[in-house]
Amino acid sequence: MCRKSDRHQSVELLARGNSNVNSNDRSIVALVSLAHGMVHTYELSIPIFVSIWLTEFDVLSLGFTEVPVTQATLGLIVTVGYGVFGVGALPGGVLVDRVGSARLITLCLFGMAGSFLLLGLSPNLLVVAVALLLWGVAASVYHPAGLTLLSKGVTARGTGFAYHGIAGNVGTGLGPLATAVLLLFLDWTVVATLLAVPALVAGAYATRARFDETAAVDAAVARNGGESDDGPGGDDGDSGSDRGSTDVRSLAEFLTESRRLFLGGFALVFVVVMASGLYYRGVLTFLPNLLESLPGFEPIPLTSVLPAAVTDALGVEAGSARAINPERYFYSGLLMIGVLGQYVGGKLTDRIPVEAGLVGGFGLLAVLAVVFLPAANAGLTPLLVVGAVLGCALFLVQPLYQATVAEYSPPGTRGLSYGFTYLGVFGVGALGGAIAGGLLTYASPAALFATLAGFGAVGSAVGLYLLRGRRSRES
Repeated sequence: MCRKSDRHQSVELLARGNSNVNSNDRSIVALVSLAHGMVHTYELSIPIFVSIWLTEFDVLSLGFTEVPVTQATLGLIVTVGYGVFGVGALPGGVLVDRVGSARLITLCLFGMAGSFLLLGLSPNLLVVAVALLLWGVAASVYHPAGLTLLSKGVTARGTGFAYHGIAGNVGTGLGPLATAVLLLFLDWTVVATLLAVPALVAGAYATRARFDETAAVDAAVARNGGESDDGPGGDDGDSGSDRGSTDVRSLAEFLTESRRLFLGGFALVFVVVMASGLYYRGVLTFLPNLLESLPGFEPIPLTSVLPAAVTDALGVEAGSARAINPERYFYSGLLMIGVLGQYVGGKLTDRIPVEAGLVGGFGLLAVLAVVFLPAANAGLTPLLVVGAVLGCALFLVQPLYQATVAEYSPPGTRGLSYGFTYLGVFGVGALGGAIAGGLLTYASPAALFATLAGFGAVGSAVGLYLLRGRRSRES
């Protein structure tokens, strides 16, 4: 992964024509799309395993005490892994600005593979918790690294975000789907081990990728006669920002750059991304477990679906407990349809003010939280319709807030800004899993979905405030 040190080389690329720039775009989009798919393959396969761990383990042994395994217990365990996934994005963002995106993406891929190998070897829930923790550490650097690479290296930023999001959704849907299918025939520990293989292959590919990490920033500098285009939350055009790099070499510099970010519009964007993360994790962590108790989601014995010759060949005997669990496939389908939401959201970033997209997207999420349980009680067809719209809406907002971050932060601290973004989305957002587990254990599903509606309403309200501010500046 090479990084050209001379700004004029990128200007030369512009002069030679769009084909060379687009070649660089394609190289970057290919790598980040592959890595993004891997991250979300593992992230969204975990809730499939959660429903198994609820029956597989009775207690969590901590040596000095044993804790009964409930939805609240597993919610906290998963929150630790998911929380590190988010919290680690902040130091990851600092590292991106210092060492570049490509190296961190490679380390991320190999680290995720190793953590799922450990998950496959887990003899108890404590080792499961450690494996999830290590996965969170490895995966945490991806979003600041990948999104910084897209925002600084890809000239067609909105379309790049769209394809990046689509790849993430392919992993988001196919990961749980592959997990569900493999679990029909294999123990969960074997499935976890097999899931490590794709990340190993992707990591090997990442070591050979070549591109210019800052081509888009160089192109913008060339168009503006040497000045960077910082957007409404940008800096004042210091020399570090034109090339899109900054050196956060001490705690004092980190605090200075962070304060500069949060004194602008980025502070409100941070509220939006926290609301997104809490909603996302709150609705998805226990969704398979929630669905399995609904009419129409009863397990279907494998022997009643497949011919005897096939089940015999697969070693599934008559009366076997192996069964198709419809809730796992509903969950996977909901995530897969998010591809459409990602694509629409990415295209909207190039066509409407991103703030307007936030208002509509989060407003829709609030409405869907209100109608989800009534739709579930009305029957399978209404639930399928609401689930499909929810899958689209969950992921429609992601390219919108990603592009909003780019507009409300200077290029020189773009890695840091995306670090804070995913601290909010996946760090603070990880609490959504614990909140969901606690509400399902000690309250009710209705209380959970009312809380989710509140998160959606907050995101929409802040988007409206930002939109009014934008219109005020433009008038």
